[in-house]
Amino acid sequence: MSSVAIETAYAPARINVRALSVEVGPPHARIATLDGLDVDIEPGQFVCVLGPSGCGKSTLLGAIAGHIATTQGTIAVDDETVDCPHPERGLVFQQHTLFPWKRVIDNVAFGLKMKGIGAHERRRQAAELLELVGLGGFDAHYPAQLSGGMQQRVEIARVLINRPRVLLMDEPFGALDAQTRRMMQTLLLDIWAKVRTTVVFVTHDIEEALFLADRILMLSKRPARVVADIAVPLPRPRSDDTTLDPTFIDIKRQCLSLLRDAA
Repeated sequence: MSSVAIETAYAPARINVRALSVEVGPPHARIATLDGLDVDIEPGQFVCVLGPSGCGKSTLLGAIAGHIATTQGTIAVDDETVDCPHPERGLVFQQHTLFPWKRVIDNVAFGLKMKGIGAHERRRQAAELLELVGLGGFDAHYPAQLSGGMQQRVEIARVLINRPRVLLMDEPFGALDAQTRRMMQTLLLDIWAKVRTTVVFVTHDIEEALFLADRILMLSKRPARVVADIAVPLPRPRSDDTTLDPTFIDIKRQCLSLLRDAA
């Protein structure tokens, strides 16, 4: 898929979160997970969200996606209030959600099928995206025939086929081994450099956040508030040498201290 075609097909969105509070659970046992969050994310930014386990990182992602209702406050994408899911806000989970009975190319093409696009065109676009994620030639495979990293590549391609203006990722590489994880991080940055969609990426791994992000949002323990908004001024493209940069090490120390305080 040519870089020109990709760059003209995506329109990264701005995200504005205002005084966001979210409570979850049954009416008789509501639990406050987010408390008065204010966040602004510029179009095309890559933002990672860190915080203690169970603090509400995934809840924030679900609220931006439109899957979790807000209790108070607002979320807007390019000034349009988020009140339900939309394909322009693509969500990638830690465990893939591929259909095991469908071949890889039909998994990727599924979103276009739901839009009524013909089989030839949707498979053409799916094949282009499989090339983009490094899986050209695996069109006819089933998910069970792929490794965990390859399955996540298919998952990313399946979300990207809807041309999302916001890509929401909930610890998508958390179940992978260290070597595959770094390979997937590098691949994601390569894809993002081409499509330049807005990315919000939840992780518990400080090094992953530093390797990927333009900014890191550090959340407190539940109910979560933003306790730090950290710029990551490391040059791109990034590589293993990035982790040896003094700036990388300094921000890592800062994040470790904040995480200890937040927990």
